[in-house]
Amino acid sequence: MAAQSSPQAKSPAHRQALGVCVFLVAITWLVFGQTVRYDFVNFDDDTYVYANPSITSGLTVHGVIRAFSGKHSDNWHPLTTISHMLDCHLWGLRAGGHHFTNIVLHTIAVVLLFLVLQQMTGAIWQSAFVAALFAIHPLRVESVAWISERKDVLSAVFFMLTLGAYVRYARSPSIGRYLTMSVLFALGLMSKPMLVTVPFVLLLLDYWPLRRFAGHSSAQRLILEKIPLFALSAAAGVATLWAQQSSVVPVQRLPLVPRIGNGLVSCVIYMKQMIWPARLAAFYIHPEGKLPGWEIGLAVLLLVGISAGAIALRHKRPYLVTGWFWYLAMLLPVIGLMQVGSQAHADRYTYLSQIGLYLLLAWGITDALASRLQRRIVAVMASVAVIALAWRAYIQASYWRNGESLWRHALAVTSGNFVAHNGLGHFLLSHGRLDEAIEQLQLALNIDPNFPPAQKNLSAALTEKGRTDEAIAHLQTLLKKYPKDAQVHYNLGNALLKKGDSQSAIAAYEKALSIQVRYLAAHYNLGIALDQNGRIDEAIAHYQEAVQERPNYPEAYYLLGNDLLRKARIDDAIAAYEQALKSRPTYPEVENNIGLALLQKGRPSEAIAHWQNALAIKSDSVDSLNNLGWTLATFPEAWIRNGTQALTLAQRANELSGNKNPAVLRTLAAAYAENGRFTEARVIAERGLQLANAQDNPGLANIFEGDIALYRSNTPVRTATQPGRTRSP
Repeated sequence: MAAQSSPQAKSPAHRQALGVCVFLVAITWLVFGQTVRYDFVNFDDDTYVYANPSITSGLTVHGVIRAFSGKHSDNWHPLTTISHMLDCHLWGLRAGGHHFTNIVLHTIAVVLLFLVLQQMTGAIWQSAFVAALFAIHPLRVESVAWISERKDVLSAVFFMLTLGAYVRYARSPSIGRYLTMSVLFALGLMSKPMLVTVPFVLLLLDYWPLRRFAGHSSAQRLILEKIPLFALSAAAGVATLWAQQSSVVPVQRLPLVPRIGNGLVSCVIYMKQMIWPARLAAFYIHPEGKLPGWEIGLAVLLLVGISAGAIALRHKRPYLVTGWFWYLAMLLPVIGLMQVGSQAHADRYTYLSQIGLYLLLAWGITDALASRLQRRIVAVMASVAVIALAWRAYIQASYWRNGESLWRHALAVTSGNFVAHNGLGHFLLSHGRLDEAIEQLQLALNIDPNFPPAQKNLSAALTEKGRTDEAIAHLQTLLKKYPKDAQVHYNLGNALLKKGDSQSAIAAYEKALSIQVRYLAAHYNLGIALDQNGRIDEAIAHYQEAVQERPNYPEAYYLLGNDLLRKARIDDAIAAYEQALKSRPTYPEVENNIGLALLQKGRPSEAIAHWQNALAIKSDSVDSLNNLGWTLATFPEAWIRNGTQALTLAQRANELSGNKNPAVLRTLAAAYAENGRFTEARVIAERGLQLANAQDNPGLANIFEGDIALYRSNTPVRTATQPGRTRSP
């Protein structure tokens, strides 16, 4: 090792390192800073974050326990799960905050990579070049701009920390340093199990640049040294197999030979994309045995040739062995030998693996330079390359603005991509663009008629469009193939409910819940169907299940409050409405109905405040206009009444209801009476009586007859209850 230099000699190197760190932070944020303005995308972000009650509830003790003991989107990565919970705790469902966390973690990983490489090699500019490529290569976009890929950027931070701790241990071994490194590695595995090959990477670093290999006995010692780390990798592998058992593609559907062929070709594709990162997409369809033999053969020759070359040159250029086998080793868990999903390959799989190729490239070019002029030329070319890649990455990141831009770009650069057609269709469906959604979903099914997500989304789109018979027929066919698919039963329930067959819808929802007990949407919609059948107590139970699963579920709290109000459980209803307003402060329907409940509890001033809130949000709410107008016109206590305001409110409510709502007409008549205009009050009340009789509502007709008698004696109505509601809460 070189002799220790003086602080004066170190100062320029420290300034250079600091300058590099500032530069790396700057280019990372220039490329990815735009994403803080972006939304979630409909590509796993729902199950990972915004539609996952376990995550949206924020950081809780129960949530942390569940993160370690359960699955998260068919994965076991508890630290990643906790990071999403923490984001929801800090940012709620404001997507920009979640994007911000991704960028921060990626930035930390970039800077740590530079510092670790510099620490290992002493080469500042090669280390800076590798870190810059890692920071802004377009293949990084998927890992950074996609909120669901938090596991990549979080595991990268722990990976870099593990490398740094290992370098310290390798240069001055101690149990404490080994334990520190092992803990950091375990944290990385709990962020993303793809780090299972890290012990092998550490062996490569032992070869170069740490140069710890010195004979057969040293090799054995270094391998034995890694056994505890391999044990951690094995444990993470077992946990991953357990978590992904339901999503692994069976060998019967995709045999081993096509998997191996696609994996070999993918290794070459990633190399090509590193050099020429064009036509990158969020999803690439698996060829499933359709790859031409010559393409697989060429990939084998290329991979074997490079491997042989790296081994042959291992003494003269040892970085070739480290860089090349780092690349292959870190790709091994994701080349599809254990296939999860229908992707052929994915940009995110290169996130850490491609660092090996950057090492090979940076040190290989440096070795080839013989003169200062050549080094200057290469430095300029490297700068141009970084700028060009940053620009391409900036453009690539812009496609992650929302689900529509993401999937339209994927369709523009790939062919036969039924996953992208389905993703676009789902986005259009969720935004009410039903005709466009149906078109995209049918295109997906034209390519792959057996793609279940497209079949489910098409049935949902047909239901929303009102083509319920088509949706039901489609779902019944789907159930013959997938009788235990809870979502298909749920979609069938939605179609039946839309058709008006609430009894059959109840059966469908109950079947969905028998398959998947914790099915939030099924509990909610079953409550609605039960309400339509007058089974209010059962509906209450299912709304309570829904809010237990998602404590910030304002719609469920609203319907729960309505049912509790029907059952005269006034205090419970008020509590439910307050929870709804806590989750959604601007919810005029809740403001109206909590006003009704508070009026029943004898708290008129609070009721008035809530109706005023409702009208501030939705000025044309007939219910709130009517209820507030009635209370201001008829309440027994004079300090509550305000005849002038009551008349204005009632006239507006009557105008909006077309002079055809008897409950509103009763309020208008009472307002005229409160203002001493009894003749007009009687005329309006007689109009309301005619409407009540025409609607065959004898109870309301009797009320109008009593009001008319009061007006004939020049007496206003005085009551502390609300008028006949314009609709049931």
